[in-house]
Amino acid sequence: MSSSGVLSFTQQGWEQVLAKVKRAVVYLDAACAESLHWGCGSTRLMEAVGSPECHLREFEPNAVGGGAKQPKAVFVLSRLLKGRTVEILRDIICRSHFQYCVVVTAMSHAVHLTANHVPAAAAAEMEGQQPVFEQLEEKLCEWMGNINYTAEVFHVPLLLAPVAPHLALTPAFASLFPLLPQDVHLLNSARPDKRKLGSLGDVDATTLTPELLLQIRCLVSGLSSLCEHLGVREECFAVGSLSRVIAADLANYAPAKNRRKTATGRASVIFVDRTLDLTGAVGHHGDNLVEKILSALPQLPGHTNDVMVNMIQLTSLQTEEENYNVIAPGCLAQSNDTTAKALWEALLNTKHKEAVMEVRRHLVEAASRENLPIKMSMGRVTPGQLMSYIQLFKNNLKAVMNHCGLLQLGLATAQTLKHPQTAKWDNFLAFERLLLQSIGESAMSVVLNQLLPMIKPVTQRTNEDYSPEELLILLVYIYSVTEELTAAKDLGEAEEKVKKALAQVFCEESELSPLLQKITDCDSSINLTFHQSKIATDELFTSLRDIAGARSLMKQFKSVYVPGNHTHQASYKPLLKQVVEEIFHPERPDSADIEHMSSGLTDLLKTGFSMFMKVSRPHPSDHPLLILFVVGGVTVSEAKMVKDLVASLKPGTQVIVLSTRLLKPLNIPELLFATDRLHPDLGF
Repeated sequence: MSSSGVLSFTQQGWEQVLAKVKRAVVYLDAACAESLHWGCGSTRLMEAVGSPECHLREFEPNAVGGGAKQPKAVFVLSRLLKGRTVEILRDIICRSHFQYCVVVTAMSHAVHLTANHVPAAAAAEMEGQQPVFEQLEEKLCEWMGNINYTAEVFHVPLLLAPVAPHLALTPAFASLFPLLPQDVHLLNSARPDKRKLGSLGDVDATTLTPELLLQIRCLVSGLSSLCEHLGVREECFAVGSLSRVIAADLANYAPAKNRRKTATGRASVIFVDRTLDLTGAVGHHGDNLVEKILSALPQLPGHTNDVMVNMIQLTSLQTEEENYNVIAPGCLAQSNDTTAKALWEALLNTKHKEAVMEVRRHLVEAASRENLPIKMSMGRVTPGQLMSYIQLFKNNLKAVMNHCGLLQLGLATAQTLKHPQTAKWDNFLAFERLLLQSIGESAMSVVLNQLLPMIKPVTQRTNEDYSPEELLILLVYIYSVTEELTAAKDLGEAEEKVKKALAQVFCEESELSPLLQKITDCDSSINLTFHQSKIATDELFTSLRDIAGARSLMKQFKSVYVPGNHTHQASYKPLLKQVVEEIFHPERPDSADIEHMSSGLTDLLKTGFSMFMKVSRPHPSDHPLLILFVVGGVTVSEAKMVKDLVASLKPGTQVIVLSTRLLKPLNIPELLFATDRLHPDLGF
């Protein structure tokens, strides 16, 4: 059992898929494509298909069907086989000439029974049977036009995108985000005849929407499969309200009962709500090159955790923008290139300065191996210097092929170093440090008044000024790092000034970004009235107030702010750091905020007896493997911090950081203002 288990778990799953794809047309949805991308790479899939006539296609309503010479199809889907997903399947098959269809779903048959409202007792009696999959197999034959054709439907837990041995993500759950206090009102309005929820502390599985509850069950099913692969019986813990629901569902997940009886290993699984500390997600204190790459370069289409690297510098094409789409983009995931993978893991685990020096070293060594005319240079690494090394490979197909992964990471580094966003990173960091001092010395109203002159319309902004989206990032930082706010006249007045200034800026934007369109519910600044914009900023500040009060239910982890004194400046102490330090505290105290979720009567009896007898309650530091799942996203710096902290506090303990997605600062406003938090789109 080791932290590389996330990679073997993913690769083992894909091997089952690859065994079925020979000479097939393969359809993948975005989440499965992302798992493949990080787990074993699309090249591995193309090799397994092994036929130039067959194709790799996106699973979507307008997908091209299979021609007369393409009798076999494999569909690899992260979704439940229900509703809209089945309709798309039917439409693709009906316009094709398939005689053999394989459908692989990342969702277990047990979850399909839940989605079809089969009672738990009836589902338990069906153990070993798969009626939902069998019925779909019959339908597939019907759609192919001959009941004697072949159809297979089966489950493979393609849950993870393994970014590193210690870090893996769940692309199918990238939109899963913890609830805010305002969501309590929405939950109450949806259940008028039931007891009103007073706060997020009252939220449990019975109070959530059916869609969100089913999304949680889908995630739990995948995590249970991971625990089975690792050979562990897990104890579940939670910090935060949505994490509590997820942890309780995993602890009591019926299909896991038999698995746990035979498991030889033990693990602690701790879920943490992202909303308890958004400072770490929007802050710029993480001295990490990968975080800057994720912020600077455009997102790889269809992906949530990778970027597009412009590869045109390795070709003879002119570097005009119209040529950018001629050459396929590079990316960060290098699952099949050992050298590039080693460099990628070094970038994840080192500080910015060491990382760029490591990139330079790898490029110099690669050029030397290819006998390219390299000129050595020491001192500070510059983007120009990196580009001069990279261009030695230009038009040398053999050298490019030998070092393709390394060149992609080198280009990503060079493009990031010279990107305007990277120059701004230090401005953000300086302002955040100033805010930390101001928060300790001044009232919140004073801090907001400091921000006011920085809110400028597009006609007055220079490259060094903050865009509306960047101002939102700063506001999230301010409200997340502070304690819960109390009502005060001067604070209300300061907020009102900021709201009006932001509303005016939104109206004057030449073009509304996708985020501003979502916030204002308007697709164009021409159609955006000040009144409409002001309503949007009022709602925005409701969310910001929710963020400020996110830790109000915590007893121990109430603050991420450390006030300054005569010897130290005020600072930010990450919630994840506090959680890990508490877990491995030498005195093993019972934490008020790290809740253990019982998995049945035995655990409940233990908890009850512990009040009267010396029965030790389960503690998250009890086991040799710690799985920390951050619900709502994690940054590269946070994952490294957790890994390093566990190694220093309890050497020998394995740690795996899981999360719904890799975060960059702009992701947080996007997730906060998403309208589908309570009603996720499950594809049906």
